[in-house]
Amino acid sequence: MTDETNPSGQTNSSGQANPSGNGARALIETLVAADVDVCFSNPGTSEMHFVAALDDVPGMRGVLCLFEGVASGAADGFARMSGRPAATLLHLGPGLGNAMANLHNARRAHSPIVNIVGDHATYHKQYDAPLESDIDSIAAACEGWFRRSMSPDEVAQDAADAVAAALASPARIATLVLPADVCWLDAPGAVGPSTPEPASAPDPALVAEIAAVLRGDASSVVLIGGRAMLADGVTAAARVATAAGARLFAETFPARHERGAGLPPVDRLAYLAEFAQMQLDGAEHVVVVDAAAPVSFFAYPGKASVLTPEGCAIHQVPRSVDPVAFLEALAEALDAPAEVAVAEASRPELPSGPLTTDGAAAVIGALLPERAIVVDEANTSGLFIPAATAGAPRHDWLCLTGGSIGVGLPLAVGAAVACSDRPVLALQADGSAMYTLQALWTMVRESLDVTTVIFANHSYAVLNMELQRVGAAQVGPKALSMLDLHGPELDFVSLAQGMGVGATRATTAEEFADQLAAALATPGPSLIEAVVPPLGF
Repeated sequence: MTDETNPSGQTNSSGQANPSGNGARALIETLVAADVDVCFSNPGTSEMHFVAALDDVPGMRGVLCLFEGVASGAADGFARMSGRPAATLLHLGPGLGNAMANLHNARRAHSPIVNIVGDHATYHKQYDAPLESDIDSIAAACEGWFRRSMSPDEVAQDAADAVAAALASPARIATLVLPADVCWLDAPGAVGPSTPEPASAPDPALVAEIAAVLRGDASSVVLIGGRAMLADGVTAAARVATAAGARLFAETFPARHERGAGLPPVDRLAYLAEFAQMQLDGAEHVVVVDAAAPVSFFAYPGKASVLTPEGCAIHQVPRSVDPVAFLEALAEALDAPAEVAVAEASRPELPSGPLTTDGAAAVIGALLPERAIVVDEANTSGLFIPAATAGAPRHDWLCLTGGSIGVGLPLAVGAAVACSDRPVLALQADGSAMYTLQALWTMVRESLDVTTVIFANHSYAVLNMELQRVGAAQVGPKALSMLDLHGPELDFVSLAQGMGVGATRATTAEEFADQLAAALATPGPSLIEAVVPPLGF
């Protein structure tokens, strides 16, 4: 006969589940064995046995986040910089739902993530408790791997399979639903890692086909993204473009771009469709490697959705193919030169006077430290920063891959956890900062070396621009108030200080330079509110 609170009957001599050998411990031990040793967590009641097991498995680092969107964004940042998954611990369907915006960005970045989503005990689901929801449907939005662990005997293998699925090529989000009783019941021990599906080797026939296209007289473009944006990929792509006389561009918002002095420069496709069309003007062939064919971010009345010229042929390399290996094979097929032009070391002069967006960009370009990790969610205030930092010491650049704002501060958390020996500079628009401002608290708690710059223009400036671009008529005061962040004015110095972050405010270029230099020289989290005017649209 089974007990109502433990229907499987798996108990120790005292009638209680054995906490030293339960499903939660088996799961965590399996994750650690598979090199998943960080869990960004916002737990609830259903996940308490997982939380308790953290003390039994010292190899797992638990990082508390005060909102699930911070946890998912941090896991994304960790994956982009480490190349391996972090886990998230989320509370039932609402917790997974709260994480979805930044899981969307992670999906677009092809970041490996293992979501552990707690659920009601298997026997409790029938009662439709208040937090019962359709977790399966919410998880389907991740477009990744999904499984529900139904037995403590299976949970370790389920965890190993989740990690392998996340590390497949291309990488993806794996979501494992963990009923509470599967966690607290006795379970066998951990299992060894499962083998991920590796990236495919380049198909010689496809290499030859695209090489023939690039050797022709037609105007060609090479468009790269994803893993091709790392140093080896950028170098190989530059060799291909040089040999073929082709134009080289990167996707608009790459997940991670290694750039700076000594690496080949790559211009990104513009966010604004009309500018991207100018970049692609005249192209007859576009070779796409670890990226998507270029389309407009949104539909606009009377404007095309596809950004390539009419009649342009798209040559899409499958995302399952190793992009660096493909580009290197293509370079060899084209007899490409071993050496290509690289960005020269250069720094802007420090500006003076009232702080503007271009002045702030010059300060950042002048002071950016070597090996910095730049997290860019500056939006309209950051338009001048890529050019100002092109000749800075080599660094990494993380972008808003899926366009869902509120990922910048969480990305910075994850990047800093993954690379504790490198400075992280988070460039953050003020409106999107308010989505996940709780990330500042985690930076302090974990002593993360993150310098945050909040560009305070007190406006959803990009939406003021879009209001004009979509052709909205008769824009009045009610409409404009929906895009304005005054009344009250956000005080980011006070908000940061309330979460333990040292903060200052800069209104001149001189103040910003002094404050940024001091922040970068001081370990731990800091924040600068850079007061800048919105760009005029």
